[in-house]
Amino acid sequence: MTLNQQEELINKIAQDKIDFDFGVQLLLDNNYSFEQLFRTLHFYIFNSIPNKSDYNSEVYQMALNTIPLKPTYTPIVILKHFSTKIAFNKLASLPENENRKTIISLLWIFKITDTERRNTECKNGCGHFWHELD
Repeated sequence: MTLNQQEELINKIAQDKIDFDFGVQLLLDNNYSFEQLFRTLHFYIFNSIPNKSDYNSEVYQMALNTIPLKPTYTPIVILKHFSTKIAFNKLASLPENENRKTIISLLWIFKITDTERRNTECKNGCGHFWHELD
């Protein structure tokens, strides 16, 4: 299985193989599809969170509290005040002027939750081909 360019870029950002801010610029400055990028990040986050019963792990909370944007921005307020599943539904329906902040927030959450997964569950090898990127 292979990753498309966007998926590879997301994983390289998460693995610190590409600087976060530069990676965001690459993702968002190329006539990106918000819906496609949102779906990909949504899928990645839900799969990287360790506690699948409520998606509210300590690492997820740490990710929310360290998003490199103002904590008063709408996507962050939504993520902090609603359960994960409800928050994602609300994020998907925000006006277009919130798309950039939403993507940055989700990319950061994935970066933090996937780093935790790589350092714990995947520490001794995991078979996830996306963790083997050059």
